[in-house]
Amino acid sequence: MAVQGSWQRAAHGALLLGADGSVSKTIFAEMTELAVRTGAINLGQGFPDYDGPREVLEVARQSIAEGLNQYPPGIGMPVLRQAIAEHQKRFYGLDYDPDTEVLVTAGATEALAATILALVDEGDEVLTFEPFYDAYGAVIELGRGVHRTVPLRGADFQPDSEELRAAVSDRTRLIIVNDPHNPTGMVLSPEIRQLLVELAERHDAVLVTDEVYEHLVYGGERHVPLTTLPGARERTVSISSGGKTFNTTGWKIGWITAPAELVRAILAVKQFLTFVNGGPFQPAIAAGLRLPDSFFQELVADLERKRDLLASGLEAAGFRLSLPAAGYFVVADAAPLGYEDGAEFCRRLPELAGVAAVPISAFCHAELAGQYRSLVRFAFCKRMDVLEQAATQLAGLRP
Repeated sequence: MAVQGSWQRAAHGALLLGADGSVSKTIFAEMTELAVRTGAINLGQGFPDYDGPREVLEVARQSIAEGLNQYPPGIGMPVLRQAIAEHQKRFYGLDYDPDTEVLVTAGATEALAATILALVDEGDEVLTFEPFYDAYGAVIELGRGVHRTVPLRGADFQPDSEELRAAVSDRTRLIIVNDPHNPTGMVLSPEIRQLLVELAERHDAVLVTDEVYEHLVYGGERHVPLTTLPGARERTVSISSGGKTFNTTGWKIGWITAPAELVRAILAVKQFLTFVNGGPFQPAIAAGLRLPDSFFQELVADLERKRDLLASGLEAAGFRLSLPAAGYFVVADAAPLGYEDGAEFCRRLPELAGVAAVPISAFCHAELAGQYRSLVRFAFCKRMDVLEQAATQLAGLRP
């Protein structure tokens, strides 16, 4: 059986199956290997190079020492489900029953996979923004859905409302809303949020929100979940995780909050994916979700300083960019430096400047990749000294 379409583009670090059956690597794995081989500073992959809060790590150590090392409940440990429900109420005023409307998953990626596989039948359309987190396309293909996209345009990477209206129809089963957005750092405007809910209601679609960067919004703004809008809660599956907020990306503790009937459908699939995961880490993430407001404020302030440092270095090197409103990444245009092909530029960058990045075209279908051809993504979730060194090395690129 031939393997075609988006499923050829697997998630970060995975292998690809080419049309001729040969195996190759994703651009993410390629850039990471290139960074390791050359000793370049790896600003390609989005993971911190420093540990999360001591309080969270200590609970994990204590949980292991106390023997919480066997299978947790399939829906997740009560302590974490309760903490997730409290978090939704505390930050957004949303009420969820921790016993029926909260599901713990192996990271946000498994939550997305289980949701898509549970709710999409063959031929159903699934809409995402483009560029898109690459796992979306792979799992939609695995579920035999039809992947439709709406491009993000302009310096602020906002979707066009008319293109959005045209993309949603009665064939649309899911609308996947990545807000704050990876890879662009875009935050949706209030007008687009409202339009998404209206379109979902009109066409009886389910909204699936990927909100893993919910606590990493800059400029004094706060994340606004779609679920808080009138008419959205009963048709929204909200997905998040602890990895980005608590610098524990390797723990893979994610979650879903949704109406009970949707949680039941997703759990029926999730139990045949990982079944359960991360027993000793679940109480630790629960402790993280209950940290005081000062932790979340300091988290944002620290990353905003790092964003500004890297952005200043990129501008000094001659890149064209706009500051991201959220997330881990700065998107920079290499065209002013004379590089129109971002993928080729990223392959040369470790040699040119001792820094690794990834091209935005890797987050696009081939049909749209050309519109983002010269754009590259740099991660700023690194130590300040690492970012300072990267900025110094990048300065040598300036013509």
